[in-house]
Amino acid sequence: MTGEAVQALLRRLRALQGERAEAYRLFEEGHRAYLSSAPHYDFPRYRQLVHEITLAFSGISREVLCIVGRLRDELARPDLAQHLARLQEREQEKLQLTAQLQLARQRVQDQPDMDAHQQEVRELKHKLIKTIEAISEILQDLKYDSEEVE
Repeated sequence: MTGEAVQALLRRLRALQGERAEAYRLFEEGHRAYLSSAPHYDFPRYRQLVHEITLAFSGISREVLCIVGRLRDELARPDLAQHLARLQEREQEKLQLTAQLQLARQRVQDQPDMDAHQQEVRELKHKLIKTIEAISEILQDLKYDSEEVE
């Protein structure tokens, strides 16, 4: 029974990761629309998008933390709980980097002659790629360590 409960939680985690991916897609799409409204940026609409995305990520994070607690406390799988805790840290980092990158892209658009802004975009993209790679690695570790449950 424990194995089935663990698998059910991991299926829910995969669904939550899908929701997270969709939220990122909407966030990027909204930011592109915001940038295209230059030079008279539609900030109220963008602020509303950021608010909605923040609520979505907050709800996903709360649910993942509940899964962490159940894996650790009820199902005696602290190894899997640790993977999810690491995943949450990296997802938080990814969200922060994504927001920083969006601000940097706006600075490049507003001041295209400033090389420092373009360098900042390159550095943030590099950090974001590294964070996404770390997330993929954690998900692989989780998959490997959870296969014994099946």
